[in-house]
Amino acid sequence: MRTLRLYDFLPSGNCYKIRLLLTQIGMPFERIEMNILKGETRTPEFLGKNPVGKVPLLEIDSEKYLSESNAILIYLSEGTEFLPYNPFLRAQVLQWLFFEQYSHEPFIAKSRYWISILGKPEEYRQLIEQQREPGYKALMVMDNHLQNHHFFVDERYTIADISLFAYTHVAHEGGFDLHKFPAIQRWIERVKIS
Repeated sequence: MRTLRLYDFLPSGNCYKIRLLLTQIGMPFERIEMNILKGETRTPEFLGKNPVGKVPLLEIDSEKYLSESNAILIYLSEGTEFLPYNPFLRAQVLQWLFFEQYSHEPFIAKSRYWISILGKPEEYRQLIEQQREPGYKALMVMDNHLQNHHFFVDERYTIADISLFAYTHVAHEGGFDLHKFPAIQRWIERVKIS
């Protein structure tokens, strides 16, 4: 079997999700660093692999690529303990993956990008402020759920947790104070030992 190739940007939470799952399932992979800050995902060669010009990108085989971090998580977790077989539980995992991409990541990750990766908090101050309320709202949804659950689905560690962990555990790098969310803090510690 051909070794998977992961086109990756080390600081990216979306890329981190894939590295974390690949490591936890013990699947070997080759990591190819793509510096998005230098436009390395905008070259004709890379755009031929992923017309969207983003990472992560998983090369499964020659001319066979998969993009979008949560789609990659689903693909890699098929047949493993990280994705339930039960249709309802599987749908709950998908529910949290969609929540992560639409209600969480756009606010938590963008703030972190502007502050910690670009290092331009003053330049993006107004945009960062606009991310605060919806970012904290997403964290509150998570904290409320985790007050009565150890993990997001079926009381066990799944790709729902991996997806949400990626940017939540570094939310402070985007200026979000996680001390307000004790259930999230406990969950982060559980994920770290899973």
